[in-house]
Amino acid sequence: MTQSTTGTADTHPLPPPKERRRLREAKSLSEEQVAAAVGVTRATVRAWETGRTRPRGRKREAYARLIGTGDAPSTPPAEGIKPDTPDKWSKDSAERAARPTASEPAEASEASEPSEPSWAVSAAGSSGGGSGSGAGTGPSPAEAFDALYRHTAAALFRQTYLLTGRRGLAREAVGKAFDLAWQRWPEVAADRDPVGWVRAAAYEHAVSPWHRLRRAHRRLDPPPEAPGPRALLDALLALPPSYRRTLLLHDGVGLGLPETAAETEASTPAAAGRLMTARAAVAEKLPELAKPSAPAEQSALLHERLGALALAQPAPSLPVPELIRSGSERKAQLWTRAAIGFIVLLIGLTLITLATAPRKYETPQSPAQKVSGVPPLGGPEKLTPQDKKLRKKFGKELVRGPARLVPEVG
Repeated sequence: MTQSTTGTADTHPLPPPKERRRLREAKSLSEEQVAAAVGVTRATVRAWETGRTRPRGRKREAYARLIGTGDAPSTPPAEGIKPDTPDKWSKDSAERAARPTASEPAEASEASEPSEPSWAVSAAGSSGGGSGSGAGTGPSPAEAFDALYRHTAAALFRQTYLLTGRRGLAREAVGKAFDLAWQRWPEVAADRDPVGWVRAAAYEHAVSPWHRLRRAHRRLDPPPEAPGPRALLDALLALPPSYRRTLLLHDGVGLGLPETAAETEASTPAAAGRLMTARAAVAEKLPELAKPSAPAEQSALLHERLGALALAQPAPSLPVPELIRSGSERKAQLWTRAAIGFIVLLIGLTLITLATAPRKYETPQSPAQKVSGVPPLGGPEKLTPQDKKLRKKFGKELVRGPARLVPEVG
């Protein structure tokens, strides 16, 4: 999470954020009017005037002309006014942030990523078919991925640590996020915010409820020894995951409220409610955070404390990007071979079944069973030898009795 400088910073210098607002109000311009003239949203203009983000490219030039500083000569900053410096979430961000941009950054990237590196916009533009002489000589996918990893992996590790309180889980979440990013690199390279894509994947893995079933991640890591950072970390981990993520994105990373709502898959009013509830819960345990009355001052103080807490952690021993890429490719090959093997097995079993199955279905004969409860066979009894002898005797003797009556015809 570093803030980048562009090639137009010296050509169109800007005053400090509070002075920008004063100059705008002196010209009787509202935030909506400035946003419509520059071509951004009102939230972006507000972020410029609170110091969370800085205008870049042609938007910086147009904004400078609107507030009356576009024609000012390039002069060093006055004494007592600090120039724009890289964010302290990453210690070595000053060198990487000095790379100039090749094209104008997107509006959403300006509003949501105050720490976006300039090269990320150039890499996305070249991969997505951007115009310019460098479009055909852009970095290869492996080089772009390695640059993205080296620039954001350490900062993402610190963010996910604040989100989980577990260094092992934070390291695993960052590795999984970049593993998934390399598998879907065409999608990530075409995205206008590659850092946000990877950050969302890392956060989703870090706050997954299934980690409760893993013995290695059931217990938290030892907290910081200092009482202040320990109290802040305890207050963060006491929040529900969705509130903790909203607070970290808005006050830690510096995203605007609409961008925070979009990344947490919530509506803007819901994200605002979560943010206010999270701030109140943290301020209840840390009274010094409740002293600022203005929400912007409280957000700035929280950003400073969260940055100090993140940088207090030891430097992560993350793997090199080559290992991430090779591991992702090896895993993809393994899953592909497993899928092909399963399909071949399924086809083989189907062929064997077709070869051995009968062509015509024959109803199987049910086996004989003893039937109980049937009454015995009735009817005349079997003749005995004496009965047979008597019947034979009667058949030979003449019938002695009246003659059979025969009807007369007449």
